[in-house]
Amino acid sequence: MNKWRIYSAVFIGGAAVLAIEILGTRILGPFYGVSLFLWSALITVTLVALSVGYAIGGRWADKGATVLRLYSLLAGAGIWTLLIPWLRTPILFIAEPFGLRFAVLVAAFILFVPPLTLLGMVSPYAIRVQAESLHVVGRTAGDLYAISTVGSVVAALLTGFVLIPNVGVSRLTLLIGGILLVTSIVGLALELTSRGKQVAAVTATLLGVCGLWRLSSVGNSHEPGVITIEQSPYAEIRVLDSPETKTRMLLIDGGTHTIVNPASWESYFPYVAVMGLTRCIAEKPGKMLLVGVGGGSVIKDFTADGWRVDAVEIDPVVVKVAHAHFGLEPSEARMFAMDGRQFLIAENGKYDIVAMDAFGSSSIPFHLVTEEAFGLAASRLNPGGIVALNLESKGWDGPVVRAIAATLKQHFKEVLALPTEASRDELGNVVIFASNAALRVRPDLDGKGRVDCEALYRNQHANRGWNNRFAPDTRAAPILTDDLNPVDVWSEETNVVARQDLHHYFSEHGLSSY
Repeated sequence: MNKWRIYSAVFIGGAAVLAIEILGTRILGPFYGVSLFLWSALITVTLVALSVGYAIGGRWADKGATVLRLYSLLAGAGIWTLLIPWLRTPILFIAEPFGLRFAVLVAAFILFVPPLTLLGMVSPYAIRVQAESLHVVGRTAGDLYAISTVGSVVAALLTGFVLIPNVGVSRLTLLIGGILLVTSIVGLALELTSRGKQVAAVTATLLGVCGLWRLSSVGNSHEPGVITIEQSPYAEIRVLDSPETKTRMLLIDGGTHTIVNPASWESYFPYVAVMGLTRCIAEKPGKMLLVGVGGGSVIKDFTADGWRVDAVEIDPVVVKVAHAHFGLEPSEARMFAMDGRQFLIAENGKYDIVAMDAFGSSSIPFHLVTEEAFGLAASRLNPGGIVALNLESKGWDGPVVRAIAATLKQHFKEVLALPTEASRDELGNVVIFASNAALRVRPDLDGKGRVDCEALYRNQHANRGWNNRFAPDTRAAPILTDDLNPVDVWSEETNVVARQDLHHYFSEHGLSSY
């Protein structure tokens, strides 16, 4: 057998391993959230499957290595990968009773262990086919594992940087399965003696791949309530309409980030009104920096009151969706497509309010809630300026709330938490204000262009948040730093409850969350 065919098979097998592992975050993320635990589950499943594949592949090869068997491994992995888009939904329902955290492992195991195990068998099996004598087996093994690893490197770069944002998850999954199947069929065809059989095999393969590509383009447009699904380098962005509740929602990796009335763009998220209270603490409309755009509700709220808004969003697709589906006008904010912390480092402008709204239920960008990050935010504030953070928490004073408050106190004299939910133990948003000036609401009674703070204060959500405000107990809370920051672990409890509530809501209203 030509060694270059073996090299090609091993290269493609290695590439498929990393591509499937990275795709796993987009296949399962909309249902479970792309959290530390999802990544841990996928890495665990990948390593287990490869270990089993190496062991079985070596033993199977010793029993008689043939070209047919080598390519059958790629074919089996390709067929299972082709089935993943159809297997995902029933497997998610099978895994759901196990509880969200264990369900991630169960779903990942069922979906990805079979193809990854078969791909793990490829390299040891190829060594047995390729090695001509014991004198070169070490070099043969080294060359083949190197080629497999190079394939993984190429696939990791292409999958994350190019293919997922431009091809899409379902289509890319089918494409990987098709490439594995094509590789196996072409390899076998080249071993056949009949030219007619070779041509027929290759033609059938190409027609099959074209059919799969066409089938995958049908996609998600028929899913109930779905307006659009976008894949970016950072997340899956989904827009849903619910005619029953007359709402439009923005989901990022399956977590709700914006809820509005599509007729008026009025926000139904309570935290927007609570965060708006900062306008009644500030002396006058000024300049605000917003980190995290979402659907643009906070921008619209402040711009309508005469504030000048600079908005930083790392994901340009989120901004595109906000403009296209949530009524955000380009004139309402200056947009900067970059990471929030990098913006604080690179820019030297001053603001009256720095608002952070980049924290979802599944994860908190840890680098935005450290002592170092808050120091940068403090340096960008005018005297008396305010930092406002929107968090989702299981309970008013969960560990994330206390730790972030303790960390803010390293730079600010006064820190207040304003819960949006009536129950102290309920899942909901908590907005944290921090300043070196007194945090006091000043009702607008003079009617001279400022926001009508009396009206805002009468808003039930703003009223509840302000009347229930409290200074978090930070005595035993850790200070979060770039070196030590366990917010990913703490936010998992919030993620579990939020996902369960969301799945129940979507089921009740006949919507699709995945």
